Amino acid sequence: MPKEKSNKSYLSATQGINVYAILNKYYDPNSKLYRILVQHSEAVAKKALSIAKGRKSWKLDKDFLYEGAMLHDIGIYQCYAPGIDCFGDEPYIRHGVIGAEILRSEGLPRHALVCERHTGVGLTLENILIRDLPLPHREMVPITLEEQIICFADCFFSKSGDPSKVKSVEQILRGLAKHGEDQVLKFETWCRLFLD
Repeated sequence: MPKEKSNKSYLSATQGINVYAILNKYYDPNSKLYRILVQHSEAVAKKALSIAKGRKSWKLDKDFLYEGAMLHDIGIYQCYAPGIDCFGDEPYIRHGVIGAEILRSEGLPRHALVCERHTGVGLTLENILIRDLPLPHREMVPITLEEQIICFADCFFSKSGDPSKVKSVEQILRGLAKHGEDQVLKFETWCRLFLD
């Protein structure tokens, strides 16, 4: 993506889907939650595309990277997270599976997998069972390079506070350490792969 183009204009230069039309279908564009979601998603998309730019030989699908990053959190409005203006009934940990259901209903099964697999560095069936998480009992880890890059990029941005503020690698590792050494090791592997 050339430097002079914003993430928003990137889409108009591609043959991809209109992510803003999809987001506008589920969110009030004038709401605080919409602003938080879009700021966060645009920051994740920018980081994912930056990673792809440095890895041209990998032949990554940049349209999908952008679209997946923009839609990965579409399910948050159904969850209860008042700190980011979400007042739904579902536990926040379910926002990925809820987003996956939404995107499958939109005819976007590949994008749905990004939603389902992006929490933390992904959730293994073992993580889900040991922590007794209210999630389907199956593997929910990013598989394709595009899924991994979006998941990795997402780790750098929180939706609370300033959604475009970049977390340091050290901050991310401290946060992941609370959820197990396997999460830390996976993120460290991604740092070696995706950071220049």
